[in-house]
Amino acid sequence: MDSKQEKVTDTDTYNYLLFLPNVLRQNTSGQSNGTKQQLFPAIVFLHGAGERGSNLEDVKRQGLAKVVEEQPDFPFIVISPQCPLSKSWLVEKLSPLLDRAIASYPIARDRIYLTGLSMGGYGTWRWATAEPERFAAIAPICGGDNPLKASNLQNLPVWAFHGAQDRIVPLRESAIMVSALKAHGGNVKFTVYPEVGHDSWTQTYNNPELYEWFLQHRLHHPVG
Repeated sequence: MDSKQEKVTDTDTYNYLLFLPNVLRQNTSGQSNGTKQQLFPAIVFLHGAGERGSNLEDVKRQGLAKVVEEQPDFPFIVISPQCPLSKSWLVEKLSPLLDRAIASYPIARDRIYLTGLSMGGYGTWRWATAEPERFAAIAPICGGDNPLKASNLQNLPVWAFHGAQDRIVPLRESAIMVSALKAHGGNVKFTVYPEVGHDSWTQTYNNPELYEWFLQHRLHHPVG
């Protein structure tokens, strides 16, 4: 089966997989040419520790990058960067990557969403607390971060997910962030799968309600 995602490697940030919706792939290369065109919502997907490396094919093994390979009509532009071996996600590299993607592809700046699993769940919390104004909504899966930074997210819709039987990333990692965010009056939902272990992402990314929820949210004053 032909890949539905383009490999973008000429970057000084992270290499990434680029998914363009079917209608966009058929009608344009996705490059902005200065003319008015339809803009699409976009999701940035951060993978987990097991997909780190220098082979972008590995990113397709789990999560959203896997889903879009099987769904050519997926209605979002999806950007799936790859973190190098033995490294963690860095906001100072992710932020310019997103800037360049916005400049290169027909992305609706008011409908950019962030999600990630495990190490990418931590990266999702971390990036969102550092730059909450960039995203219309986020969905961290089996991750966590410093609850002292939760106040930065009080105006950002959050839907967190975790498996109650997770032995890799304990449920408390998400629960602490959710509790801290609620204490600051945040707009947060929390789904706990009672019988699920570490893989709480497969059913999450296969659930159309997640994408419907994303699209309910827009930035009132998008950056850039």
